[in-house]
Amino acid sequence: MAEKPDFYEVLGVSRDATKDQIKDAYRKLAMQYHPDRNKSPEAEEKFKEISEAYAVLSDDQKRQQYNTLGKAGFDQRYSEEDIFRGADFNDIFRDIGGGGGFNDIFRIFFGGGGFGGGGVDERTSRGQDLLYELSITLEEAARGTQKEIEVPRTEKCDVCGGSGAAPGSNPRVCPRCGGQGRVQTMRRSAFGTFMQVAPCPECRGKGRLIDSPCRNCRGSGLIKKRRKITVNIPVGIDEGYQLRLRGEGDMTSEGGEPGDLYVLVHVLPNDLYVRDGDDLHYVLMVGYPQAVLGTEVQVPTLDGPTAVKIHPGTQVGEVLRLKGKGMPRFRGYGRGDLLVRVGISVPEKITSEQKALLEQLAKVSGEVVQPKSHRIRF
Repeated sequence: MAEKPDFYEVLGVSRDATKDQIKDAYRKLAMQYHPDRNKSPEAEEKFKEISEAYAVLSDDQKRQQYNTLGKAGFDQRYSEEDIFRGADFNDIFRDIGGGGGFNDIFRIFFGGGGFGGGGVDERTSRGQDLLYELSITLEEAARGTQKEIEVPRTEKCDVCGGSGAAPGSNPRVCPRCGGQGRVQTMRRSAFGTFMQVAPCPECRGKGRLIDSPCRNCRGSGLIKKRRKITVNIPVGIDEGYQLRLRGEGDMTSEGGEPGDLYVLVHVLPNDLYVRDGDDLHYVLMVGYPQAVLGTEVQVPTLDGPTAVKIHPGTQVGEVLRLKGKGMPRFRGYGRGDLLVRVGISVPEKITSEQKALLEQLAKVSGEVVQPKSHRIRF
């Protein structure tokens, strides 16, 4: 048997890491390697490795003995079954979208059952999570909004009520498992003998057999429907953020918790502004006389036009900062700024009178064809 890697190295934490730091490290790795999320061949083995490390290091007594005995001594004292006894994975799995908690761990390690004969019941498995991509405007992101979306998802058949049996008939109890949906077997391993609980092969874990299947759902108890759901978009949301709607994912035929719906938000490009975190950038084009003599102009903001003074001698690329005129901070207080960058608007066509005046100005000012260069920062 290959030597197990150091549990601290597995989770990427120091030996004096706090329990919260250990929990956070495991949560991130579990999100990455959970076999329901990551289908790569090495994901399940990696998930087993990090889960075993967390089960030890999150328990004060086991962690102390691990630190004292070392890996070899600890493995001699604890079986794989003992390592996971009492470990709490439930709140972490709720955070990352897993539905099985500890039973998820035991299913992956031992193929189905829990300690003492308990197990994962196929009939109460969690529904599939769904992803919906939603595009909104910058203005909608700034003020927050509600969007009604239509999501195709799996729901209980409205003809048979999710039973899978045709109206007027009823499923019968599976004779092999007695309606339990699972069968128990004794399994021996290097770590000892324990009870393995697996889905019944006769009824495929349902605990019942259907002789007259429902024609609407073909005996599955589930059908595909398009459902309208209202999504609340919070103020200040940014590109790529995911909103989680609990229980709005796929349903199971009976007894199982529905999955969640994840709404991936895309903020569309804006014609006026470029967003940089909570700040907005806007390019203000003024004429040459305005830049030289100074003036007051109206600048569009999310709150409406705002007067801005252009001081005499304003240079190309100069930035004026309007405090608090940017995006509202997402789940925070205050707002970013609006950064107004000044540019010079050069007309493509001019009248003969304008041309004469410009030639006279050039003559008086002694300007040459090659003007001074200005470094513009972006």
